[in-house]
This record gives sequence, C-alpha cells and structure tokens, in this order.
Amino acid sequence: MDITHITSLLGGIALFLYGMSIMGAGLEKLAGGKMQGVLQKLTSSTLKAVIFGTLITGVIQSSAGTVVICVGLVNSGIMTLTQSVGVIMGANIGTTVTGQLIRMADISGDSLWLTLIQPKTFAPVVAFVGCIFYVFIRNAKKKNIGQIMLGFGILFTGMSLMDTGVSPLRESAAFQELFVSMTNPILGVLVGVVVTVIIQSSSASVGILQALSSTGLVTFGSAIPIILGAHIGTAFTPLLTIGGSSKDGKRTALIHLYFNIIGSIILLAAVYLVRYTIGIPMWSDVMNKSSIANIHTLSSVAAMLLFLPCSSVLSKLAMLTVPDNKEEEQELSMPVLDERLFKSPAVALQQAKNAVVKMSRRAARNVTLATPLLLKMDADTVSAINVRENLIDRMEVEISNYLIKMTDQELNDDESHEVTELLNFVTEYERIGDYAVNIMEKAQELEEKEASFSETAKNELGILDAALENILTLTVDAFENEDVRMARQVEPLEEIIDILVERLRDQHIKRLKDGACSIDTGVVFLDVLNNAERISDHCSNVAARLVGMEAGEDYDSHTLKNMMHHNPSKDYMLSYEQCRKNYLVPLEEMEA
Repeated sequence: MDITHITSLLGGIALFLYGMSIMGAGLEKLAGGKMQGVLQKLTSSTLKAVIFGTLITGVIQSSAGTVVICVGLVNSGIMTLTQSVGVIMGANIGTTVTGQLIRMADISGDSLWLTLIQPKTFAPVVAFVGCIFYVFIRNAKKKNIGQIMLGFGILFTGMSLMDTGVSPLRESAAFQELFVSMTNPILGVLVGVVVTVIIQSSSASVGILQALSSTGLVTFGSAIPIILGAHIGTAFTPLLTIGGSSKDGKRTALIHLYFNIIGSIILLAAVYLVRYTIGIPMWSDVMNKSSIANIHTLSSVAAMLLFLPCSSVLSKLAMLTVPDNKEEEQELSMPVLDERLFKSPAVALQQAKNAVVKMSRRAARNVTLATPLLLKMDADTVSAINVRENLIDRMEVEISNYLIKMTDQELNDDESHEVTELLNFVTEYERIGDYAVNIMEKAQELEEKEASFSETAKNELGILDAALENILTLTVDAFENEDVRMARQVEPLEEIIDILVERLRDQHIKRLKDGACSIDTGVVFLDVLNNAERISDHCSNVAARLVGMEAGEDYDSHTLKNMMHHNPSKDYMLSYEQCRKNYLVPLEEMEA
C-alpha cells in the first residue's frame, strides 16, 4: 500500500464524512425545523414513537442528533421520559439508511441502464447539479435541495476514493490477519466502539466497513462485532450534551446508552450461541456492501423488537441510575385538573386551588434557588430552575384554561368570584417565576463576564435574600392556608423591602461613582434589586387580595397599603418594627 493509496483513503474518509454531514444538514433545514414538533406530537404510543424516530433519523442521518433533540424536549418538559424511549429505539433503525444508500455501489452489469444507476456514474452529476443549486440560486428551499444533492454526490465520491485506497489491502497478509482477529467478539466490539466514538457516527463507521468490504476480507464473523460495537459507540455522543440538563434529560441520554449496550450484548451473545451450537454456515463468507447494510439494519430492528414489549425497563433503569427523591417527584409533577368535577363546582375549585398552591411553591422555590447563583454559579441549579419555570408556564396555561371553562358552568356569586381571584393569583405567581429567571440570567451574565461582587455587595445581597425568602414564605403559606392574619404580615415586610432596596441602590450607585466596583457588576446589581422589588410587589398583591376576600372587597395592593399606612394597627406596627430589626438594622450596622 503506497502513499497514493493512503492519501486516497484519507481523502475518501474526509469526503465521505463531509458529504454525510452537509447532506444531513440540508435535509434538516429543508424540513423547516419541524422535527421537534413531530417528536412532541406523534409519540402517543411506543410503536408510533419508534416509527417517527426512524423517519426523523432517516432525514437527519444521525441517531445521536435525534437523541440530542429528545434530551432537549425532555429537559424542557415538552416530552416525557416514557415518550422518548420509542423515539430512541426508532433512531437506531433510521440511522441505517446511509448504509442502505451506500449498498447501491454494488450494482453492476453491462447494460447502459445499470451503468447509469451506479453511484460512481451518477454521483458526480448529482454533486454538479447540487453545486449549481447551492451556489447560484437564491431561493432558500432550492438552495437546501442543492445542499442535499451536493452532500449526496460528495458522500459517494468519498466512498469511491475509499474503495480505491483500500484495494491494495486485498493482498496484505497483515490486514488479513487483522480481520481474522476481528472474529474475537470483544476485540471487534471495541474497534466498532472506538471508531464510532472518534467520528461520532455509526453510519460513518459502518460506511467505512462497507468500503473495506471491497478487499474481500470482511466476513460475517468479523463484521457482526464491529457493527454492534458501532451501535454502542454512537450512544456516547449524546452523553456529551447533558451537562446542565435536568434529571430526565440525563435519563434520556442514558436510555440511549443502555438500549444500545444491552441490546448489542444480547444480540452478540445470541449470535455466538447459535454459532457454537447449531452453527452458522455463512460465518466465513465474504460480505459485500449490501450484506453489511442489511446486517446493520436487521440488528437495529432486532434490538427494537427485543425491547418493544418491555420498553419501560429502560426508563426504570435510567431512573435508578439518576434517582429522584420523594420531594422532587412531588415537586415536578403536573397537577390533575379533572373537568368531570365541574358537576361539583366546590370540589373543582378546591382542585384548582391545590394546583395554584403547587404553582406558588414552585415560583417561590425558583427565587430561593436563583439568588445564591449571584454568589456561586451551579449548572445543576440553573437546569432545575429552567425545568421548574417550564412547568410553571405550562401550569399557568392549564389552570387558566380550566378556570375559564368553569365559568361556563352554573356557579353562584361566591364561586364566580373565587374563579376570578384564582385567575389573578395564577398571574401573580407566574410573574414571580419570571423574575426568578431574570435573577438567574443576571447570575449567568456575571459568570460570562468573569465578574463578581465585592464582599460588601455580597453581604447586602444576603440580607435582601433573607427578606425575600421571608416574604415569599409568608405569602405562599397565607395563600395555602387562607390565613388572613399571616397575609397582613406581608405588607409591613414589603414596605421594609422597598426601603431596603432603595438604600442598597443608593449605596451601590455611590460605590460606582467611587470606582469601588465595575460597571458590569454595577448594572447587574441594580437589575437584581429591581427584580427583587417586583417580587415583593407581587407578594403584596397576593396578600391584599387575601385580605380583601375576607372583607368581601376587591383590594389591590395600593388600596391595602393606603389603609394600613394611614391608620396603622398595633399588629402592623409590631410587624414593621420586627422586620426593621431583622433587615434594616443589620444593614445600618454594615454601613456604620
């Protein structure tokens, strides 16, 4: 094997990988970014999920790509972990499309028609036409078609170069010995895993194996372990993308890994069991591109059929690997809103109220998680906040729709009023959740700029964080327990937070003027103060409505504030003084 053949092989591999990459990218763009929508909507059963996982992977030419999309959808709460299992099993079948296309290179014959349909004949023509479309046509759809054609042509040109590059290996004794050693299943699987991990595509590694088949040295016994190893190798790519993912996002990537590892081991064990019992006549037969493509497809289908009746095993295994505690399971569940309860409005309202309580606790939890990120960034916490925020947004829609549908029922005046108030509470808690995300994003901005607060600013934020946690606890507990006495304690604390925010703003502006902190940290600090103030305002709105509901009036926060400030009760003054001691006095001591 001289230098010419080596360069042909390397160039062929490069063109093959590049062609497959740009063809997949073109197909994905032509689909108009609809893959996520399809995956979300058409996975109501495991079998449907398998079918659509197969189709979508056939389009984008990457099982890892499909799994990465699944991880993103599960991470955001759009797709469930159970729905992802079928898509992942189908993805392994869809990725074998490339090998089936490559098998066309085995077409041979003397007729003009057979000559024309051979890839080495039409691939350059397809690439040329694709190049014209891609370079000279402005229409986006036609440009994408051109990219697909160009990638297709480059892929087969690369395959032809690889065939040329490996042709001398037919006579190589060392290469013959190497492929004889591949009949060792462990070694063969390792080769398949390593090659696939390096080039991050099982289709590409199987394509290289198909190119090597032209040497006449690839047998059934050597190909099987390599192909099964390629299945395992492709499962490692999604694992690289799960940093910062939710627990279900991580589980999705692990399902792909477990499916490929367990399926490949079982299939390999079954093949060798048959081999050493009844025997496999074709074991030493030379394989061509077509037979390799067929084994690649059949092994994927067999693994799918193996797990189809018991697909839940994969999700359970992933959940054992990344477990939830009971608190998390409860916290991350969607509330049940049963429209059949409309016949009993009081029961339906209680159900809706329980859902809003859950929503309120999630919003409060996100605030308590977000503020510490300003001092120390944590990817897992960011992921948890994002997952919870997605749930809050979904709950806002579902609860609001449920309550609006209730208005079509025969409700008395009190029930109608409660529906209206619950809708208002939903809005308040959704906004609190949004401000928590704003604070998280400010923390991320600090990290990106590699900036940090001064020790003074950190201590000030600690006081503010404690006050926010207190007002959120009071608000949520008062709402859940319908405790008006507790609700009345919110307003004096909100007044203290307003004073606290104003003082912190003045102090920070002074530090900015004195050059004691950077512009980057200064802007972030002021934005955090604004978000904290808005959170306390929404807590005040909730408390005001609770107090108003007891009085039979529709109070807003301004009305309640005016009432309390113009004629403060003894309880109000006691609460105000206690809050002042807890939060303003420590700040004054710091300033002194």
